[in-house]
Amino acid sequence: MTDLVIRRLLIDLNTPFAKRWNGGDAFRSAFFNALSMTFPVGEQFFIDSVRQGFKQLPADKQALMASEIKGFIGQEATHRRIHELFNKHLTDQGLTNTFADRASKRIASQAHFNIRLHLAATAATEHFTAIFADWMLRHPEALEGAEPRLKTMWLWHSAEESEHRNTAFDLYKDLGGDQPRRLKVFRYITVIFLTDVLRQTVRNLWHDGSLFQWRTWQSAARFLFAKDGLLRGNLPAWKDYLREDFHPSQHDAVSSENWLRDNTAHFSVVGQAS
Repeated sequence: MTDLVIRRLLIDLNTPFAKRWNGGDAFRSAFFNALSMTFPVGEQFFIDSVRQGFKQLPADKQALMASEIKGFIGQEATHRRIHELFNKHLTDQGLTNTFADRASKRIASQAHFNIRLHLAATAATEHFTAIFADWMLRHPEALEGAEPRLKTMWLWHSAEESEHRNTAFDLYKDLGGDQPRRLKVFRYITVIFLTDVLRQTVRNLWHDGSLFQWRTWQSAARFLFAKDGLLRGNLPAWKDYLREDFHPSQHDAVSSENWLRDNTAHFSVVGQAS
């Protein structure tokens, strides 16, 4: 069982920010904007899947997981709200979120699936967000030159993603989720997740006018495919999920723990799952 704290982020998200808020870098700004555009729909799907899965647990396991589930839902609901505020500014800048409508239709078309499939998809996506989050916490260059309040937002979100990385996975297992289904869904989520983010990033860059600029793709290559870049550097962690004996707790959360310990001025605790 994981103790999860629900926090209120103490930053100003009412004031608009620059289009290239991430250090003036067109690619990094567009990429992080694309990620943010996926979060409100995605976080709600995670909340719904975990809540429904929890209801199907036997009473003894519900008692064991109740606190953790409450914390997970509280954290994800907070993430959803914060990114809705962030995304409103993106809309005001003229960016169009094509992901949200497409993902909502996809989720609706799969609503009749067994809850274990929804939890497998949630656990798979949570693995992505957890390994990406840990990478961001260990690579300050990802947000180099970013507006301080937005840098804080992304690092706070990253820290909490690492913190609750076990929840959906454990719930899937407790409901009898098997290895073949877990791996099949993980491969599907890999393709869908990366395709959706890339597609939205390209659209954002088109709107920015930087899609065909050489420096944009230099930044992309460095950020994603350098030896320790976001994608290339996380390949071993991605592969770990394919192991039969894998559990998210095998990846440590030291960077998350350190950030949360050292940045208490940026948030207040509004709930302790208990």
